[in-house]
Amino acid sequence: MTAQIAERLHYEGEEHALCGCPLEHYFAMGGHRPDFQRTSTGLWRRYVGEWEVLGGRLYLIGLEGELEDGTAVSVATLFPGFSDRVFAHWCTGTLRIPQGQVIEYAHMGFDSTYERDLLIEVERGVVTSARVEVNGVADDVDEDTSEGYFVGGMLVFGGVSDREGEAS
Repeated sequence: MTAQIAERLHYEGEEHALCGCPLEHYFAMGGHRPDFQRTSTGLWRRYVGEWEVLGGRLYLIGLEGELEDGTAVSVATLFPGFSDRVFAHWCTGTLRIPQGQVIEYAHMGFDSTYERDLLIEVERGVVTSARVEVNGVADDVDEDTSEGYFVGGMLVFGGVSDREGEAS
């Protein structure tokens, strides 16, 4: 698996890269998963969610991607009647926000290790705690290197042709 494009999380007034997929909990619980169009090797889930913690609760506030027929998706695609936001009552677990420099890069999912992880515990959509876990210090840090989660060089393709491996 390729390193994956992060979700986005608005938390305490800042936007962060979220290394996890809270919407997958919804699909695992039986929520309807539409036929999303494949667009990138770095996006196996085929969509990018945008999340917000507001008043101690987790909300899905945006959704980017396309259906197989080319129709753009939104929150309302999955949750009719909820165009702006939906409370993520299905989500229980830890939200991980990598911080600092990369200590060890892994070309697999969200497996790279960063200097710190902000870990936000969620129970049925309600934030129960948050803590920072220190993982170490990166060697040979270049001042020009960005901090936090970053995925570069993604292979993006539009649609898939009838011939295996050839983008249309």
